[in-house]
Amino acid sequence: MRSRWRKSLLLRITALTFAASVIVLTVLGFSLLSKVSTGLMSTKEQSSLSEASAGHIEAQRVVEAADAAPTAPSPARLVDAVVANLASRSGSPAQFDVLLLAAVPGQLLPERGTNLVSTSSIDPELRVAIAETRTQSWAYAPINYIDGATVPGLIVGAPLRIPSLGEYDLFYLFPLTQEQQTLDLVRSSVLVTGALLLLLLTIIARIVTRVVVNPVRRAASTAALLADGHLSERMPVRGEDDLAQLATTFNDMATSLQQQIGQLEELSRVQQRFVSDVSHELRTPLTTIRMAADLMFEKREDFDPTTARAAELLQTQLDRFEEMLTDLLEISRFDAGVAVLELEAFELEDLITRAIEIAEPLASRAGTPMELLIKSESTAMTGDRRRIYRVVRNLLENAVEHGEGKSIEVSIAVDSEAAAITVRDHGVGLRPGEATLVFNRFWRADAARARTTGGTGLGLSIAFEDARLHGGWLEAWGQPGQGSCFRLTIPLVPNEPLSHSPLPLIPAGFEDDDSVSATTTTGVRLEEVRLPPADAYRFGPKAGQ
Repeated sequence: MRSRWRKSLLLRITALTFAASVIVLTVLGFSLLSKVSTGLMSTKEQSSLSEASAGHIEAQRVVEAADAAPTAPSPARLVDAVVANLASRSGSPAQFDVLLLAAVPGQLLPERGTNLVSTSSIDPELRVAIAETRTQSWAYAPINYIDGATVPGLIVGAPLRIPSLGEYDLFYLFPLTQEQQTLDLVRSSVLVTGALLLLLLTIIARIVTRVVVNPVRRAASTAALLADGHLSERMPVRGEDDLAQLATTFNDMATSLQQQIGQLEELSRVQQRFVSDVSHELRTPLTTIRMAADLMFEKREDFDPTTARAAELLQTQLDRFEEMLTDLLEISRFDAGVAVLELEAFELEDLITRAIEIAEPLASRAGTPMELLIKSESTAMTGDRRRIYRVVRNLLENAVEHGEGKSIEVSIAVDSEAAAITVRDHGVGLRPGEATLVFNRFWRADAARARTTGGTGLGLSIAFEDARLHGGWLEAWGQPGQGSCFRLTIPLVPNEPLSHSPLPLIPAGFEDDDSVSATTTTGVRLEEVRLPPADAYRFGPKAGQ
């Protein structure tokens, strides 16, 4: 649901509209109910107080009339007469009930009520208020009946003095049944209306949002198709509104991009064809020059020193030129997408050992010892032997070039998923950000630094393409003054997705250093790799030499 919430604009807008509508309708509903309830109670309260006041006056008149009669009625008859007279004002059905109670509970005075109303309906606090103020008082409280029924009500009380008997409290009990029914009807109407309105608002919000979101989704879908290379895809344009203008602008942009990409592709094809044609065309004169140079190099001892030195330089530069042509041809194959793997099974240890032995004379001239560490029992794998050898050779030459005569460690490990090779030097290293640039064509960390191995500047670029052709990784790590480490990871099954490498890229002790420069071709987190004890082979000058 979290993923769907993040990805669906329609869901978010509909949900937010629903939530906002619930809040607004809840506030409006409570406000409406409050106003209706207040209005009903206010009207009921005013009419009840008026009726209770009139009834109190009538009761007082009855009492005074009884006192003025020649023959005084008994206490019970007088109380019955007062209550009966007041009950007759209630109407049919009765709009209220009456209780005439002694002001001080417990007195042996007659008390009467109507319609089986219970004296427990009278709150003691209300009687206290009447006794203290000796004026009319009222309160909202449930009205209890002797048969057990209970209804909400408004109870109004006032003191009544009967000269022949003493102090009484006269209570009017007004049931609020009709008001409660009215409030229940209003409440249910508000709830039903609010629910229907909420449903309609949600449906409307979804429809309106869909009208806006659908063109955006079509734009996203069309953009995804354009990104996949379907440059002829366009958005449908309907009407002349803002969304139609958006679709028109998007289509114009797509057309412009298609034209520019077409121009770039044509330029790239021309460039690739030019590089390939030049590389091939240069082969013929190069072969002729090579034959002449070889003849001059073989006869250099018969020349004077200056001419002999020129013959040696010519031979060296021809070797470098021929290597550059080879690299250019290889790059053109990668650019044209015609490079293919020649798979075979082989022992990775044997291949790396051969590469180190061939690089050993170069390392010896630089005073650089090399060490081979085998960190797995088996090094058998399947891949393109020639390309993997070329990657390792380039990494070794790069390590010797920038190792400043310090030791180089080459490590090998193979597990059930992949084979990995790391080449670690302790030379100049890489500054922050350079690890993302080392595989660019003709890039050099220090343009003023003279080459000692006669490289073309394409070695690491070709190595990267060889690794990618296998579906593998070629990664770099470095720190200024602490050297660098390059890791090649090849899947045992070509082009199978990789999830890890058998060897760590960042050397021990540098994992938490924020100043290092590292790059990886995947988003996999680099973790510590625990390895068995390594078998070691040393190449190059011995210690002390």
